[in-house]
Amino acid sequence: MNDSSWGSPPHAGSRTGYWGPADQGPVQRAAPAGPAYDAPEAQQTRPMPIVPDVPAHGGNQDDDRGAARLGGPLFPAGSYGDAPYGDAARRHDTPSAQPSAAVPQNPEPMPDAPHPAPAPQKKSAGRDLGAAIGVGVGLGVVIVASLFVVKAVFIGVVAVAVVVGLWELTSRLQERKGIRAPLVPLAVGGAAMVVAGYVRGPEGAWVAMALTALAVLVWRMTEPPEGYLKDVTAGVFAAFYVPFLATFVALMLTADDGAFRVMTFLVLTVVSDTGAYAVGWRFGKTKLAPRISPGKTREGLFGAVSFAMVAGALCMQFLIDDGTWWQGLLLGFAVAASATLGDLGESMIKRDLGIKDMGTLLPGHGGIMDRLDSLLPTAPVVWLLLVLFVGSG
Repeated sequence: MNDSSWGSPPHAGSRTGYWGPADQGPVQRAAPAGPAYDAPEAQQTRPMPIVPDVPAHGGNQDDDRGAARLGGPLFPAGSYGDAPYGDAARRHDTPSAQPSAAVPQNPEPMPDAPHPAPAPQKKSAGRDLGAAIGVGVGLGVVIVASLFVVKAVFIGVVAVAVVVGLWELTSRLQERKGIRAPLVPLAVGGAAMVVAGYVRGPEGAWVAMALTALAVLVWRMTEPPEGYLKDVTAGVFAAFYVPFLATFVALMLTADDGAFRVMTFLVLTVVSDTGAYAVGWRFGKTKLAPRISPGKTREGLFGAVSFAMVAGALCMQFLIDDGTWWQGLLLGFAVAASATLGDLGESMIKRDLGIKDMGTLLPGHGGIMDRLDSLLPTAPVVWLLLVLFVGSG
């Protein structure tokens, strides 16, 4: 026997066991009794390793390593080649120690239990429609009664709305931004602006606007200079945004058919808002300006334009002297655009201030400014187009 028989079974007819280290010669071992070792042909059979049971928990503790060791007289404890028994033997020398049937290599995940489908949620209108409709009808009755009975009363209604709107705007500016736009000169100058527009026309409105801005500058001088620039800037902006734009309603009223012009202006704006709300609530999916007003959709804008153009054609044909239906289509399109931009403009102001509504005076609507947002920028548009279509008379 030579050195190449290291770790090989003994020769046929030999019952002495294995060779030991080179310097010691063969090591005598007692061969176990049994027919496999008594038959000469069994000496040529390579013994199969004993496959250990895989622990259920699959850990690497000492008990697991002991259970994984190969047993039998042909595999004595100690060493097998250069690798010790245990984990290394399982990893390198006996890959069959972990059969795929015992430990799946890629077990399929158990299917999740089916979850019940969520119940469809009904769309919410986002506000108290009952209160909104009731308040809207009440305001409509007051406006129509004052408009067709005594024009001066209607001018008074406009002036009151302007003053309340200025109060809401300046209050929110002070609460949210610390901007102290002087309310007293704004309220007095705003009411004077509306009256001057009705009595003296566009020239009177411009003069009143200039005097109101001057009054804001002087009034603010009575307080400390800190924040003077931002306060007077906000005051001039408020004077232009609320009373000056509202003055164009008074300018429309000065015409011979002024009551019908104002009615056309109000109807088209309300119809535009209603069309946008109804169509957007029912079919709206594509956001129009999500960073400014997440609730507005392109489908709602299409509804506003469609409703306003139809209403404009009817109003110009039957309410305005010398008006035609095609002029009403153009007027309705312009009203839908200006009303939408006006709504987005006030939404920008409210986003900057971090508020949802300008006030709580009108249940279901918010404040006065939340109703004037689309009316104010639409007033000069309607006044100008009516002057171009049928004149100022």
